[in-house]
Parts: sequence; C-alpha cells; structure tokens
Amino acid sequence: MLVRRVIHRLGYRFRLHVKNLPGKPDLVLKRHKLIVLVNGCFWHRHQGCKRSTTPKSNQEYWIPKFEGNVTRDLKNQKALREMGWRVETIWECETKDWNKLTARLSEVFDHTDDFKKALQRLEDLEIMETVGKMQSGRKQRRRWPSGCSLSSFKPILIGHNLS
Repeated sequence: MLVRRVIHRLGYRFRLHVKNLPGKPDLVLKRHKLIVLVNGCFWHRHQGCKRSTTPKSNQEYWIPKFEGNVTRDLKNQKALREMGWRVETIWECETKDWNKLTARLSEVFDHTDDFKKALQRLEDLEIMETVGKMQSGRKQRRRWPSGCSLSSFKPILIGHNLS
C-alpha cells in the first residue's frame, strides 16, 4: 500500500493486477511501459535478505515451492520484457525503511519522461498542504508514515540528474 500511495502522490496513475499480462503484475503504468512488482522477500526469495529464510520443518515441501515461485517470476518477467515492458521489482524489505523506499522509487521513476513534472507536483502539493494547514488552523490527518513527510522524499529526488 505504501508503494502505491507514494507513486500516486507523485502524480503517476496505474492499474492494479492487469489480468491480460503474464503474472498479473502488481502495478502497471501503461503510459510509461513500466511494470512495478512489489515482492515479499520470503515468498520470492530475495537474495541476501534476512527475511528470506527457509523453514526448518517440512523442507521437502518448501524448497520446491520456493524454486517454483522464483522460476515463475523469472518466466513472467522475461515474457513482459519481450512484450516491451520495463520491469522493476520493489522488495518488501525496501518498504520498511523510508529512505530505502524513496531511493528505490527515485531510481525507478528517474527513467520516465515525466519525472521532472512529478517532482514539481510534489513541491506544489507540499505548498498546498502547508497553506491548507495554516488556513484551517487545525492539525490535518497524517497521510505518510510517522516521521515521514513530503520534505523527506524531496532530497533524494533532487539529488538525481533531472535534465
């Protein structure tokens, strides 16, 4: 949900779980020919991640299950790339740390044509929220995880080459 919220706040629009694409990808940005997969580290075997453990019991079930998941993921990604899609994977562990998530999403969207416009929308949105708070005189409902705000997202975006 957090990945979807951030991408939507940047002004990008997407479809969820498009059935006519291999593997029913999580987020499809048709205009940018971009697929964003949000994978759980445990089920999709994120290499080097502490969440990617194998249960000690019933390993004759789990090992083929995990191998099947990884094989299916690779097959679906290959098919999507052959269809002309750019496929990006966001791992569950990257969503737990706000800085990792913003850095990863910055990498993903730095390749799109509208990245500069998205950054401007982000800045405009922050200004609009500030004005709205001043006018209303009351504290607004928090939309970002605690300790995070639009201003914590901007420095990572600004560091990229936007030309």
